[in-house]
Amino acid sequence: MTLAPGPIPPRVTVQDAVYQRLRDALMAGSFDPGQVLTIASLAERFGTSNMPVREALRRLGAEKALELAQNGSARVPAVTVARLEDLARARVAVEGLAAELGAPRLTARDLAGLEAIVAEQRSIGRDRDVYDLMAKNYEFHFVIYRASGSEVLLQLIETLWLRFGPYMRLLQTSVEQLIRSGEIEASGQHDAVLAALKAGDFGCVREAIVHDITWTADILQRFCPDS
Repeated sequence: MTLAPGPIPPRVTVQDAVYQRLRDALMAGSFDPGQVLTIASLAERFGTSNMPVREALRRLGAEKALELAQNGSARVPAVTVARLEDLARARVAVEGLAAELGAPRLTARDLAGLEAIVAEQRSIGRDRDVYDLMAKNYEFHFVIYRASGSEVLLQLIETLWLRFGPYMRLLQTSVEQLIRSGEIEASGQHDAVLAALKAGDFGCVREAIVHDITWTADILQRFCPDS
């Protein structure tokens, strides 16, 4: 997922649209750790005035997704092993619960969709852009989490993924070589999640999601600057 330029849809406010697009881009890892985002450059990208961009950066700063500077610009947080471990612990707790709650509510159509996502991940891993792979990873997880029916859990998970964005970027820049070499599977641990879902073992679904999160964190530790 990239930061999509173009006009703002007419049925939402400019401020909300800029905020949501920036939020989606950060969550997908579209910016480098430590990258500076200026109000002027973003306003030009969106074709808006500075005001909605400034407000969007303020909101994202309040969510700890960005670090704000005195001049109004913002910086994507740097990646560290300590912060990675902290985020992974929180993700394990919240996403594990959402997966266990969501699993029994998934339909046969949902399961078929998840299976198709995993197949597409394998195809992407062979010959397509790794950015597409990250988008499919998001889609796979959130099909399960949304099925939980918990608005609170979903909001917490989105906030955690937002703060995890710099690590998604790090994963994008490092994982391709590992996939091409055959060291890791492009679909990650999603096969184990699917197997547990098909077996109706919802506790095992939780364990598989937790393993997927910790497995990813273990890979990322190899590439964090202070590892």
